[in-house]
Parts: sequence; structure tokens; C-alpha cells
Amino acid sequence: MNTITTRAVTTVQHPPSPASIPSRSGVDRRRVRLIDRVALRVGVALVAWSRRPRLLDGRTEVAHRVRLEQSRAERESRWHRQARLLLPPR
Repeated sequence: MNTITTRAVTTVQHPPSPASIPSRSGVDRRRVRLIDRVALRVGVALVAWSRRPRLLDGRTEVAHRVRLEQSRAERESRWHRQARLLLPPR
């Protein structure tokens, strides 16, 4: 079993010669369609809108929060008063 194998000699040119690079003619180019450009702009606008800085609380939200805090304080004070009245006399 005396088999001799040979490899094919490959030559690599650095940089490749212009003949080995496939040329693209103007017909082969892919153009981005209008709908794709619009979709991209809408997507970028939505991302930018979602990352916008939030404004500080408006006056109506602050007033509502103050009213909620006052009503909670009133409920707690009534509860404490009722709890003191229910205690047995000393």
C-alpha cells in the first residue's frame, strides 16, 4: 500500500486582484424602499419618545397627593381616638 497523495497548490494573493473580486453593476444594487425608511424613522421616533425625561409632578397630582395624605391622617387620628375611648377606665 504505497499511495502518494498530493495537494492542489492554491495561491492566495494579498490584496486580492481586481479580477477575483466580483463587480457590482448599478442594476444589482438593492435600494431601500420608502416603506422601510418610514418604518425606521417611526421606530427611532418611538424609542426617542419613550426615553424622554419625565416632567416633575404637576400641580394637580401634588394637590391630590396632599388630600390623600390629609385624609389618611384624619382616619388614623379617629382610629386612635376610638381606641383611647374603648380603653377601660383607670
